[in-house]
Order: sequence, then structure tokens, then C-alpha cells
Amino acid sequence: MSVTRLLQRQILPLDRDSDVLPLYVDNQAAILDADKYEVGSDKTAQALNNAQIRQSINDGTQIHPDQIESRTALRVLKSERLSLGTYFNAFPASYWRRHTVVDSVKLTVALQGRGASVIVYKSMANGRSQRVDSASTDDTGTNTVDGLSTFTFDLPLKPFVDGGWYWYDVVASDEDAVITSAEWTAEVPDDRAEHGTVDICVTTMNKPDFCAKLLAQMGEDEALRPYLDTVFVMEQGTKKVVDDVEFPAAEKALGDLLHIIEQGNLGGSGGYARGQLESLRKGTATYALMMDDDVVCEPEGIIRAITFGDLAKRPTIVGGHMFSLYAKSRLHSYGEIVQPWRFWWQSAPGVFGDWDFGARNLRSTRWLHKRVDVDFNGWFMCLIPRKVIEEIGLSLPVFIKWDDSEYGLRAKEAGFPTVSFPGAAVWHVPWTDKNDALDWQSYFHQRNRFVAALLHSIYDDGGRMVTESFSHQIKHLVSMQYSTVLLRHQALLDVLAGPEKLHETLATQLPAVREMVKDFPDAQLKADRDEFPPVRRHKPPRKGKDDTDVPTNREVKLAALKAPIRQLMKPRKLSTEFPEAELAAMDNQWYRITKYDSAIVSMNDQQGAAFYRRDKKLFNQMLRDTIKVHRQLKRRWPKLAEEYRSKLSEVTSPEAWEKTFEPWKVAEEKGTDGNRS
Repeated sequence: MSVTRLLQRQILPLDRDSDVLPLYVDNQAAILDADKYEVGSDKTAQALNNAQIRQSINDGTQIHPDQIESRTALRVLKSERLSLGTYFNAFPASYWRRHTVVDSVKLTVALQGRGASVIVYKSMANGRSQRVDSASTDDTGTNTVDGLSTFTFDLPLKPFVDGGWYWYDVVASDEDAVITSAEWTAEVPDDRAEHGTVDICVTTMNKPDFCAKLLAQMGEDEALRPYLDTVFVMEQGTKKVVDDVEFPAAEKALGDLLHIIEQGNLGGSGGYARGQLESLRKGTATYALMMDDDVVCEPEGIIRAITFGDLAKRPTIVGGHMFSLYAKSRLHSYGEIVQPWRFWWQSAPGVFGDWDFGARNLRSTRWLHKRVDVDFNGWFMCLIPRKVIEEIGLSLPVFIKWDDSEYGLRAKEAGFPTVSFPGAAVWHVPWTDKNDALDWQSYFHQRNRFVAALLHSIYDDGGRMVTESFSHQIKHLVSMQYSTVLLRHQALLDVLAGPEKLHETLATQLPAVREMVKDFPDAQLKADRDEFPPVRRHKPPRKGKDDTDVPTNREVKLAALKAPIRQLMKPRKLSTEFPEAELAAMDNQWYRITKYDSAIVSMNDQQGAAFYRRDKKLFNQMLRDTIKVHRQLKRRWPKLAEEYRSKLSEVTSPEAWEKTFEPWKVAEEKGTDGNRS
């Protein structure tokens, strides 16, 4: 026996935001430019994207937002052609073929307009497209009732082993046409007839306006409502979401589904683990969805992720993609892996960052047609089956950083894949606009990366981990980033101490880290540049050369030779009082800053700047400490890895997390009114 399941429907942005329209519908030409780049030619493909961002391939005609008639209906102006071969409306056939029980789909398009036609296409993994079928409202035998024609196309998934999409274009004749709806359905086993439900787990920290709007957005979406079991908000900040002016609308929209849990600041891992624990303990939802508080979501993407999970061959983590909140047609994160030798997260092979769909559409972009396989998905949007949580446990107690990637690796080792699923996405602040490699977050980056590597590295000594960490410490040292060096050093000491204190220090590590570096000049940020002394160079730049010029390879190598030698010399006298240079964040590269004994350096987030000063004595002491701790790591790696792996199930167990949450659960039992605890 089989039943029909809706897999995906045509959707349009109701807010009619012209910035996001290219993700839903486009009228640009599909130009593969096969002579310009081939699959695998990374540099040329990225250069082409950058060129198209500067000069769009749009032919000059724009889709007007007024052509959107409803959430599912779109008007095509007379004599025009629109394509639904877009991020949110093309059908990602290769993902369905690889990971689900679905082997064929049916596309049903409802179309109004005399002489209008619909044309169905498919693509191959190399991006080349083929016309599959077509129909017109004037065709004999067309099913037409009251001017509305309905077309169905039966489409197999067999030819999508490595990649490929289905999509459709609509062409109007001498009058406007309206696509009133389009649906992709499939016949599935009757034990897959019912859709699953989801507990949304949102961790929030002093972003009440973002969080309240997100909650309202989910609560007000009528299509999403039947899929919602509970919406958990882990409130960890001092600026409460319940106090925001937008909250009453969110509370009204979600009603009894909303449950706010107040606890101390335990970071993202502590917040998401609480959501996982509550979902697991409640036991009524099929999935728990991890979602950041500062995102704008496409609610339909949640439905699609659940549907994909329902029909997956095995319990599967289904993640969403990330678009930039500031440039909404730009794709920031599409699929990620952990590179095993370096044990560092990166885009999956063949994936390009900052790809602008407003400049170069899906149908023109070769690399987007090859299926992308990943190791993990960021918890800005990540759907986890309850069965997976039951078997492999909760988040690792690491506060922030690497909790999501470690979880994906852990699930993969247990036989549960992760799929970063096209058509499910959020808009979020890009990582490139943050400064987390130098500030207090550098401690968590360093510690948690090593913890994850000790748990999951396939190499006996962690591959390149120790060597690369040492070289990065040297780079920070010669760049006068002493607070970062200290934090990364303390992180390694804490790794060597073993996994026992991960839970114990979860609530206290952040204030301890901040206290540790508060007196370091490079950690003392000031918002106003005038709070710093003026620049005074010991001598003018050679031939007036700008320090921001891009150096040659020879100049970079020469800087690498000079940098250690400079550390043997005393800093110039004036440099301790007056900065010798002022560097923008984008120009703060080690090979530039090592020329100076001091400098004013701005931060990536553009919120402030710091006064870096070279300290010969501190450099020497930190260098000795760096050599010592990295030698220890190299020597102890095998036994340390064994220790961490033996404790993994214990530290990620519901019982361990229950103890960590106990102080706040006692407060919860004292109670507050309604759905707040």
C-alpha cells in the first residue's frame, strides 16, 4: 500500500522583498559559460561569481514584487518568461534520490492564461540542463475548469546519482498568465503517511528583538503550525525576550506551544542541550530543531526538512543553509566538512562561499548541481531526529564552538548521516563579519577543536593539529596579540587536564577567560579612535609606499624571516606611548603588523580598536610556554584520545546534563506563571 505525500510546493515571499526575490523566481538567462570554466576549476568559477556580482547578467527587465499574488501564486506578464529554477522552487532531485525512499515524483502545475505554457527541465551533475516535457493551456485534452488548467508530469529520480535538479519555466502569450500553484508529490509506503512533529529549540542571549520576531514568524505561519509540537526558548541573557515589545505578538501566535526556560549563561551548547533534554524527556516530537535566535527563517524550509526526514532511508540529521542577513541573495554556507588532516571545518569540496543568486542564478551555476555531501550542519538551523539523540546523547558541554560539528561527526560514526538540504535556509549574520579568532572566543575555538579532534581524528597524533596550533601561536606572538596567545595556551592546558571538568566549568569559564586577559592592551577595545594617541612613525614609509599594498610571495617570505629577528630587539622608545601605524581589520595581516613595534588595530566587527604594543619579555616567556605545551600534547595524544573517547557517552548523557541544569531547575520548580519557567 502507498499514499501520496506532498514533498514541496511553490512558494513566494509575502513581504515582497526585492532582495530575496532571486531565491524564489527569476527571469535571467541561464548561461553556463562552459568555455570559461569547468567543474573543478575553483579559481575561475569564483572569479566568475565575483565578476557577476559586480555586473549582473540580468537582461534589464526586473520581476516586480506586485507580480506575487499570494504565498503560492505568481503572475507572468504577457510575452514574458519566468523560471522557477531557483533555490526555493527548484526540486533538489539528487538529494531525494540518495537519501530517501522516494524513487519518482509528480509535478502538478495549475496555470491560468490563454496560450500559456509550462516547460519542465532537469539538470545533470555537471550543470547542463535538458528539456523534459512541456504543455500549454491551448493543448487539446488539457484539464481546464473555469479557466484554470492543471498539468501533471511524472518524473523519475533514477538519473540523479551524482547530482541534478528538476524545475519548470512558464511562458505567457499575448496575455498575462498566473501560476496559481505548483506541487511536487510522491507515492510513499503507507507507514510514512503521517508527517512528523518538531520541538523548536532556540537558545537566546541578549537578543530579545531578534528572538521575539523569529518566534512570531514561526507562530504566524499557518502551514507550519501542524508540525509544531513545542517551541522551547532557552533564555540565558539579562535582556529578556519576554520584555521585548514584539513578544506579545509571538506569545499570542504560539500560545501553549511556547515554553520559555530561564537558566544561566551556558553558551550555545548548554542552551541546545537543554532543548534536547526537554524534547527527549517529553518524548512526543519526532525531531528537535536547533535554531539560532538571531536569524530570519523561511518557515516552509522547516516543513521541507521534516518531510525529508520523514522519508529518509534511515534516521538523518537535516540541516539548513545560511544566507547573509545583510545581502539576502548571497549564499554564505552551503555544506561543510571537517578536513581530517588539519581537523578544521571548511566548505565541502566544490562549494563556493558568498555566491550571489542575484547576480548568477541556480541554472547558470555548475557547482550547485552536483550533490554536496557533508560531515555536519551548523546549529543555526539543524533538525535532529529524537532517535539520534536517544542513541548518541546530547551536545558536548563546551559552551560555544565545535558543538555542532562534533555532534555531526559523532552521529556519522554511529551510522546517522547529515544532509545540508537545499530549500531549507535561514538568513544570519555571516561569520566573516565576526571577530571570534582574536577575542575571548579564541579560547573556545582552540580548546573545543582539540577536544573534538581527540574524540574523532582518524590519525594517531591528530594529523597536523599540533604543528598547526604551534605555528598559529607564533603568528599571534609576532603580531603582538598576546591576549589571544594566553587564551589559546590556557585552552591547551585545559585539554590536557582531561574531560572531567567540562560540565563543572561550563558556567564559570567565560568570566574566567575574560578576567584572564583584561589587563592586556590588545584586549582593551575602545570605540572612539580619539581615545588613542596619534600615530608617530620612527621614520616615514619608504618611498611613501602604502602599507596596505598586496605583498609578493618573496616579500611574505622575507617578512617571515625578519619577524623572529625583530623579537630579539628592544621596542623603539616612542612605540610604547604612540602607535607607529593604524591598520584596518582587513589589513591586519601578520606580514604587515610585524613591521611595527606598536599599532592601532580595528576589529572585524567594526565596533572598536585596540592599541597593540610589542613586549620582548612577554614574547620570550610565552614562546617558552608554547613550546612546552605543544610538546606535551604531541607526547600524550594517544592516551589523551583514549581518555576522552572513553568518557564521551558519560559527559553527553542526559544524566550528566541533568546535574548541570540542577541549579536552574530548582528555580523552575519554584515556578512562575503560565508557560515561563
